[in-house]
Amino acid sequence: MKTERRHQVSREAQTSLRKTIRRQQLREIVPLADTTIYDMEQRGEFPQRFYLTSRCVVWDLAEVEAWLEARRQASRAKALKRAPAPDVRLRKSRPVRQQARTS
Repeated sequence: MKTERRHQVSREAQTSLRKTIRRQQLREIVPLADTTIYDMEQRGEFPQRFYLTSRCVVWDLAEVEAWLEARRQASRAKALKRAPAPDVRLRKSRPVRQQARTS
């Protein structure tokens, strides 16, 4: 009976203890700018950070990895909306030259 109780407690402890990562580790995993991550968090498109102390911000590693996998699957399924190609004719520097038409 005591052994069963110990195994139950250790399983509960394992599921409740999740690995967290700090900002520098997040940058190594997710190559996005801090402001991009912050904006995506505010829109609910990225896992939320939380505070361990008043000066220590962390993310749940499992949530970040799940987000990456979801992005990978969406990319493979062509479900991600890509940014449109820029219109080079609107550039202010290095304007596009008009090609001479030969008839």
